[in-house]
Amino acid sequence: MLTSLICAVLMATSSNILFTNGTVIPVTGPDIEDGHIYVENGRIMSVGPAADFAAPSNTQYQIVDLEGGMVMPGLICTHSHIGGWGGGDRSSPMQPETRILDAIDVQDPGFRRAVAGGLTTLNIMPGSGHLCSGQTVYVKLRNANTIDGRLIRLPDARIAGGLKMANGTNPQNGPPFPGTRGKSAALVRQRLIEAQEYANQIKRAGDDTDKIPPRDLALETLAEALDGTRVIHHHTHRHDDIMTVLRLAEEFNFRLVLHHVSDGWKVAEEIAEADVPCSIIVIDSPGGKQEAIDIDFKTGKVLTEAGVSIAYHTDDWITDSRYFLRSPALGIRAGLDRETALRSVTINAAEMLDLGDRIGSLEVGKDADLVWLSGDPFSNFTKIRGTWVEGDRVFDIKESEDLLFAQGGWGAGNAERPYMCCEEHVHGGGQ
Repeated sequence: MLTSLICAVLMATSSNILFTNGTVIPVTGPDIEDGHIYVENGRIMSVGPAADFAAPSNTQYQIVDLEGGMVMPGLICTHSHIGGWGGGDRSSPMQPETRILDAIDVQDPGFRRAVAGGLTTLNIMPGSGHLCSGQTVYVKLRNANTIDGRLIRLPDARIAGGLKMANGTNPQNGPPFPGTRGKSAALVRQRLIEAQEYANQIKRAGDDTDKIPPRDLALETLAEALDGTRVIHHHTHRHDDIMTVLRLAEEFNFRLVLHHVSDGWKVAEEIAEADVPCSIIVIDSPGGKQEAIDIDFKTGKVLTEAGVSIAYHTDDWITDSRYFLRSPALGIRAGLDRETALRSVTINAAEMLDLGDRIGSLEVGKDADLVWLSGDPFSNFTKIRGTWVEGDRVFDIKESEDLLFAQGGWGAGNAERPYMCCEEHVHGGGQ
């Protein structure tokens, strides 16, 4: 029997892992009851029924007994502020040259809360108080002491990330910030025109270094957005603000993900026609900003039925990352189908970050980012029991320090352990 092998095989100090005795949720295919996943060196090597697993010869591996629970791809948040949201300052409304990478506190306890919620990949954003507040960064929640250890690198070694933009009331303020929606759009349009000309000057110069314009970090970044190298992640709530963003995207032909879209259900057909994906926020309590007054759980269902690819996001702290799965669950309550709900926090989100070939589903060759759940992902009674990033376990509910961040309590919000606090009185045993 497989269970008889567990004690012996666990003695091995191998990075190879077999997950078994549970239901596998690949996301891109049907659930596999009594399934298995086999991982070698951080990559998925085999997925399927447990009976189909062929143990590799002369290879030691650990066995993770799922104890009748479920395992699914690591969750992906397309819009997070964990570690700090400070991008641009108050000197101007358009600051694409700033990088949230340079402002992230990698030891922020929010990262511990995130893995306790099953998150393995984040799009960390600067705030939305600017028309353009800077460059986002895509990170894996690996165990690392510096942000460099969590960066996702592209095949050409560039740091993966997008560009954060916003409209509506957030960027409106006194000069030099715009005071109206019309002025907001005009300022964005003007800077994009300047970026077009900057890129054209460089192209026309060719190899003639005397004709190449001085390097401009702001225009260089906007030019990356215009040539499709960098995706624009756009904060927008009201239906008319959504349409303004779509209008600009058509005019300048930039790649776009709409974020929040509180009124998305009002203009679903227009979003679908523009072929633009949406990252949705849902909240289950009243309050917030006036422009989000018509936010509705049905947004995911309405957009999906119109043909729009959707994801959900935390906007952490708006939604605590530990409770991320409640967002698609609220979508299900309003009629969203289960398959789309699963995709919304995995493969759809990965594709919005241009990472669909690496993460977001349990398929051979992809990164071994996994979440072990005690039960159904959308049940309030389900617990996250373990989280793995590239085959390394980053959260274990049976570990007392991890349990503290999962449950909260004294010390869970601090980067350091509580001083002069008896740990055994802060939290109890595992679940």
